[in-house]
Amino acid sequence: MNPLLPKLQDIDNRTLLDRVEDAMLPLINLVFLLLLFFIVAGHLTDDPLPALPGTAQEGESSAPAADLVINGDGQLRVHQSPVSREELASKLPKPDADKPLRIAADKGVTMDDLESVLRLLEKAGYRKVDLLTEPSL
Repeated sequence: MNPLLPKLQDIDNRTLLDRVEDAMLPLINLVFLLLLFFIVAGHLTDDPLPALPGTAQEGESSAPAADLVINGDGQLRVHQSPVSREELASKLPKPDADKPLRIAADKGVTMDDLESVLRLLEKAGYRKVDLLTEPSL
């Protein structure tokens, strides 16, 4: 008889549970090896984020068209010309229910300055206001 094959009486002496456990052991080992492979492979492949279309190059500045610009020192500008708070309502376009007033505020503007300007605009009849922001990079 071939020495690699177990003797018939050795197989008969073992219970069914022992034989099933022996048959399942290679399958369990294979599953664990596959699990380890996919864990390692998942950490090795680090896909970079795709480049967004139409992003501006460094140094390029495309400021959005704002009706009112508030500088960091609280200075107001309408169409690139400085305006005082008293003459603000007369220099801005007339309030329109369909088109909101666009305001661009510098990041140095305090909330108190912005709130005072919004109160002036509310008194002047502006009900819709868009606050333009820049995305952080």
